Parts: sequence; structure tokens; C-alpha cells
Amino acid sequence: MSAGNDFNRTGFPRAESGVVMPKKKVFVSGCFDMLHSGHVRFFEEAADYGEVHVGIGSDRTVKELKGRYPVNTQAERKYMLEALRHVKACYINSGSGIMDFLKELKRVSPDILVVNEDGNTPAKAQLCERLGIRYVVLKRDPRAHLPARSTTSLRMECRIPYRLDLAGGWLDQAFVSRHGAGPVLTISVEPTMEFNERSGMASSSRRRAIELWQTDLPGGDIEKTARVLFSYENPPGTREFSGSQDSIGIVYPGLNRLDYSGEYWPAKITPVNDEEILRWIEARLHLVTLDPRKSDFRVRQDTRVTPARVRTLAAAADGCWRAILSRDEKEFGRQVRASFEAQISMFPRMMDANVRTAIQQYAGSALGWKLSGAGGGGYLVLVGHRAIPGAIRIKIRRQNL
Repeated sequence: MSAGNDFNRTGFPRAESGVVMPKKKVFVSGCFDMLHSGHVRFFEEAADYGEVHVGIGSDRTVKELKGRYPVNTQAERKYMLEALRHVKACYINSGSGIMDFLKELKRVSPDILVVNEDGNTPAKAQLCERLGIRYVVLKRDPRAHLPARSTTSLRMECRIPYRLDLAGGWLDQAFVSRHGAGPVLTISVEPTMEFNERSGMASSSRRRAIELWQTDLPGGDIEKTARVLFSYENPPGTREFSGSQDSIGIVYPGLNRLDYSGEYWPAKITPVNDEEILRWIEARLHLVTLDPRKSDFRVRQDTRVTPARVRTLAAAADGCWRAILSRDEKEFGRQVRASFEAQISMFPRMMDANVRTAIQQYAGSALGWKLSGAGGGGYLVLVGHRAIPGAIRIKIRRQNL
């Protein structure tokens, strides 16, 4: 990670006359719960750019984004950060969501906004462009000879994975697949970071799994385990079912093809745990953070589910499956995008101006794209062989030993 050619290691811009100019103002924002060496390294590198001002998420905002309150209260976090030598000042953000710092940003009026990769969003980049603020994305590189740290790894809250669907999402809903059979492709994702709530990563199903098993999935018959989780999340009387791809995608390791035909449970599950294929997928997936879905978002409004549209979705998911098995990255990207467009044709509320703007920003560097879930926010999933600056990389959970 480099501070660039404009600055020396103290954060002062170089002047041709040799005169040291006043420090520029740097703004950073985040939760910063359970302070660890990774946080300190981030502040240290942000300080390479100037005087660091920190906006921390309030306890209420952390609960909204992460589904839990922080271990340390906002007052404790502010106190600890202000004690760090790399931090000039700390503020408790007064807004909500991932853009909760807008009022504090205006108050500080910084020259530079610094984020790490999982804090990078198109909305932040656009805000900086509009305000004339330099936007810098840092990688999560630990200090030399120190281990990589994250709040998630320190909490060890659980090792239960998340789920990401690659294509065919919605076919696990009986009211969709009764119009035509087709597959949903899912991967089980290691909890290398704490993905935001309401982001399409099966976070609600994961919470139910934590209620059942606390920190680890049980051993034994994996289909039986997935059925237990699905039944627990959808008790008798449930009106809107959480699709079974969520519980299956969490419990089954690797890549899985789930073939649906008008029922809540797939007629067939085809697992793929080939190491070369899993690595190939990991190398081509990139996630960009969007705002989480609003709690009152209703994606099923204005639905237009027809047999023809369902067939188009099923064909795209099947094409995506073939592209993965043959490791054809261009076709993989094309079919992921085709699946997403088929979903939008049935559920137009999945697309809005913010999602469209984010896609436009990355369309030139990606082979395909989709949302991580049913729309309204979460993560923009990009397919591409080349590294996409500022994007999050995921790790697929391997087969249980």
C-alpha cells in the first residue's frame, strides 16, 4: 500500500522550496469495534496522507448494518481512538446506513477520504467526485511480521458460512418454478468478514443457524442438516418462505446446483467440490458494497412472473453452470448478467437508480454483474479475471473433512 508520490511518510506535501506545508485533512469512517492491530495499521497508513479525523458508526447504526450491537459502546470506541497517536479527532456519526458520516464529513471538510476495500462503495466515490475530495482505497495489508486481524476473526462469533447465489435466484420460490423448472447455482462463503445485514448473503438464515448451532455447523448428513435449518426458518404458518437455496447454500460446501420444479425443496442437488473449479470461481468474483436493503423494501411489488420469463432465467442459470464447468470466463460473465436481467424482467424493483449507477461505473472492467440478493442493495457481484480495484474477494468454503 503506497501513499503515492504526492506525500512523504509524515503526511506533509513536499514543496519545491523545501518549505513544509500544513497537513491536509483526511477523513475515515467505520465501526472500529474491538480495537486491534489491523485498525491501527489502517490509521497509520491513512496518516501518510495527512491529519486523520475519524467518524465512527453509532451503536444504533452498527446494529442496523451488522445485526448486532458492538462489543464496545460508541463512547468507549471514541475514547480509545482519540488516544491513538495517528488520530487527530474522532466523532460519532449522526446519520444512518453506510453513508452515516455525511454531516461529520461536512464539518471536517477534508481534502481526502480514505477507505479500505470492504468500505469502498460507488456512492462514496461519487460523493468525493462531486465535492472535489480525493478518494483513496487501501488494501487490508498487516504491518510487517504481524498477523492479519479483523474484528470478525477476533470475535470468533461463529464459523457458520454465508451463501451467495451465482445464477437462477428466485427459482427456489415455488410460485416462480411452477412456471418452469430450472437450477439455482450457489456457493458457500467463508465468514472472512462480517457481511452486512439485508445484503442478499443469506444473513437471516445464518442467524437462524447460529440460534441452532452457535458457532459451527453440525456433522452428519448435510441434506438433513439443511432441511432442519429450512424448517426452523419457515415454521408452520409462514406466509412468505425464505427459499431453500439459503439453507442449502449455507450448509453444503463448495458450488452446488439446485434443480427446482415447482416445489420448495429441489428435486436434485448436484455438488461440485473440485478444487480447481472452486479456485477458478474465487479468482473471478469481486464484490462491491452497496447500501443494505431498507427494512420496508418490497421486491415482490409489481412482479411480472410468466412462463417465458422463467424459461429465460432457467436457460441463463443452466448456461452459467456449463460455463463454470468448462471454465469459460467470458461465457460465465455473460450468463451471470443474463440471469440478472431475467430476474429484473420479473421483479423490476430489483433495479433502481443507485444500482444502475454502480453497474455503469464497473461495466467497462467486468464481464458480467448481478446483485447479491433480491435487490434494493447489498453487494454488486462482478465477474472478471482482472483485479477490480477496491473490490472485496471471497473464499468458498471447502468440503467438510
